[in-house]
Amino acid sequence: MVAMDKELEMVSGLRDSQMICIKSGVGKVNAASAATRLIIEEKPDCLISTGCAGGLATGLKPMDVVVSERTCYHDVDCGPDCVLGQIDGLPLFFDANASLYRAAMSLKPESGSSIYGGLICSGDMFCWKREQSDSILQRFPDALAVDMESAAIAQVCRIYDIPFISFRIISDTNDKDDRVDDYLNFWDEAAGRSFDLLRQFTDSLL
Repeated sequence: MVAMDKELEMVSGLRDSQMICIKSGVGKVNAASAATRLIIEEKPDCLISTGCAGGLATGLKPMDVVVSERTCYHDVDCGPDCVLGQIDGLPLFFDANASLYRAAMSLKPESGSSIYGGLICSGDMFCWKREQSDSILQRFPDALAVDMESAAIAQVCRIYDIPFISFRIISDTNDKDDRVDDYLNFWDEAAGRSFDLLRQFTDSLL
């Protein structure tokens, strides 16, 4: 599952008789709606959220891959008696499927990119300013990356007991006050190459 047409173009070559590639649209509601529809109609063995993400951790660079060991929301606040990020009645963190996580972390990236596993934060905000990213890191200092869909898909998969993982390619990093140019350059110059590792991952599952 991807959010945007650009991402769908990159993953469309991965399709075979055992795989469905769909675009959800951007944001948590679109992602949750598409994931629910996919699970009910197609009954998948697992669900992989992929596409680009913004880097949060120091040392990440464009074309690196971040795999979700767990996901959470950075924009949820249910009140003074609740933990920031946690929806009442649900865990703060949604754990990825352990088998999918091990398979992803066993991949060997080509030179020029690296793979990292850890926390991906999600929310309905495109983080293009350092102050936005720094605010997330204040609440979740171990966060590696931020996107707008992964935690919502993880929540739906938890409800339906579907194995889930988020496999995200870093498009821009937190080393500039304004990240927009890096994000645009990612699509112009690097994105096709950066999705090669995703192909390796899906091939390892089929």
